[in-house]
Amino acid sequence: MAALVIAEHDNTAVKSGTLNTVTAALACGGDVHVLVAGTNAAAAAQAAAQIAGVAKVLHADAAGLNHGLAETVAAQVLAIAKNYSHILFPATASGKNVAPRVAALLDVAQISDATKIVSADTFERPIYAGNAIATVQSSDAIKVITVRTTAFDPAATSGGSAAVESLSAVADSETSSFVGSEIAKNDRPELTAAKIIVSGGRALGSSDKFNEVLTPLADKLGAALGASRAAVDAGYAPNDWQVGQTGKIVAPQLYIAAGISGAIQHLAGMKDSKVIVAINKDPEAPIFSVADYGLEADLFTAVPELVKAL
Repeated sequence: MAALVIAEHDNTAVKSGTLNTVTAALACGGDVHVLVAGTNAAAAAQAAAQIAGVAKVLHADAAGLNHGLAETVAAQVLAIAKNYSHILFPATASGKNVAPRVAALLDVAQISDATKIVSADTFERPIYAGNAIATVQSSDAIKVITVRTTAFDPAATSGGSAAVESLSAVADSETSSFVGSEIAKNDRPELTAAKIIVSGGRALGSSDKFNEVLTPLADKLGAALGASRAAVDAGYAPNDWQVGQTGKIVAPQLYIAAGISGAIQHLAGMKDSKVIVAINKDPEAPIFSVADYGLEADLFTAVPELVKAL
């Protein structure tokens, strides 16, 4: 049977996590179909049809699907779930919101945060904050999987020629409704999609110092800004900058950690980065254990010198 990927999109374009999830779905074997559920989302459906490896795009269009409410999207998935052996979601806030509902209503066990598809019924996923890898085998007829997007290369956005098939949209959910949203606007790259990330820890001491020291470096590199949980909890950085097991999982080409000691939950969120640079004056800081390059120095001296050198 085929695998179904639930696309994340903005009704115009498909979000990057969907591309990684398509790669995971291809490893499950069989055809890969993509569900695009939205409002006036024909452009997103056409974009999904161009993704390499996708055999078919299912397009459900209705006003009730505009904001991706979990109850409505889950119902849309359930309407076609019996046609698939695997249903895959990116392990993002949206995917984690919908997938458990689908798994519960199908009465199957969800496989969370898959990092490797071993075979059609066997998967790897991290446990204990990434310190161990569990190999999980599922005998469920339909496997519901959330995919750690940083563990899979993105599928190409061109080269595909999938057919787009229209679906009848399900009725609006009567248990929830969209009231409004407050979206933080940021001129920098989105954290989970950034190729370079500059992160700061509690050692910066204040939000003013956080911006004063790290912003010039991020500007020079065209990088996204991140933070440790300790820095976020102290109010030095906003919640959406948090990197770690309880924040965002990232794997950029370059990750610069300034004043971050390297707690387990933070390492779990960034240790798959291609190149890790750590700046910390404590030679025993755990961050050095995963760093490709470590600089034992005071960040308030080292970072401005690095900015000047760039």
